[in-house]
Amino acid sequence: MSADQQHLDRSKLQKTILQWLKKRLDSETYQLLTSASENLKHDAEDWEVFSSFSRVSRYTGKDLIDLTPKETEEAASVRTGWAPGHWSTDQLARTLLLLGLAEREKKEFLDKLDKLFVSSDLGEGVALYQSLPLLPYPEDLTDRAAEGIRTNITSIFNAVSLRNPYPADFFDDDAWNQMILKSLFVGSPIYLIQGVDDRANEPLAHMLVEYAHERWSARREVSPELWRSVGPFIDDDSVNDIKKELDHKDSDHRHAAILTLRSSSSHTAKELLNGYDSLKKEVESKEISWDDIGRNVHGSG
Repeated sequence: MSADQQHLDRSKLQKTILQWLKKRLDSETYQLLTSASENLKHDAEDWEVFSSFSRVSRYTGKDLIDLTPKETEEAASVRTGWAPGHWSTDQLARTLLLLGLAEREKKEFLDKLDKLFVSSDLGEGVALYQSLPLLPYPEDLTDRAAEGIRTNITSIFNAVSLRNPYPADFFDDDAWNQMILKSLFVGSPIYLIQGVDDRANEPLAHMLVEYAHERWSARREVSPELWRSVGPFIDDDSVNDIKKELDHKDSDHRHAAILTLRSSSSHTAKELLNGYDSLKKEVESKEISWDDIGRNVHGSG
């Protein structure tokens, strides 16, 4: 468990969410929501839990919460990596209800949470997966999170993988590598995955190179973001793959190749990098980063 998750002050977290919601909801809706949250903390029966959770959007609406810069800082101070700026009002409200439910005994909470996942519709499912880094007993939720990255529903997959600190903190390498590879397969932006550089590993690098070969064999392109997790593990074989990207007609691919080579300690990679001095200077002078390449490929997100 990350130190941040271990010492997460959920009382402060609830107060923070309540402050944000109070500014965005009318007084009647706010009172309904706070009453429902209090009810879930104690002895609400299953039908009340499911009903409260499912009805939220009828009252709150689904507008983006559009956090202020100060609120964005508050989010990060409560839970490192928490980035709810893209959340909607109903998603934030549902997280508040989950935090109320989380005050039950562990077994009861996990049982009701599991039932919510099973019975959820698409909108509710997104809210549930987004809330994972804020919930107690995160080590008990890894199987559920892994199920979210195996789904064929892109919005659920993205709720787990993008802007979410949970995978970097709690996924093992197998689940992490599956998530990165699937992100490329479904076209989700790698640059919005938290911890992507820290969690790079050699088996993943080999998987990504093999995936690139498969795409090329089918005469299809690979995303320049693919190479982000490859650089530290370049070998003599993969250097030839990077050479192919250096000569690509698209500048994002060429810039990605330079960043890949720069992150390698391989002598062969350094020799190749020195052979593209003008391109290397272009990347350096423009201070091009992996995030810049990701935004060029996918948009600002």
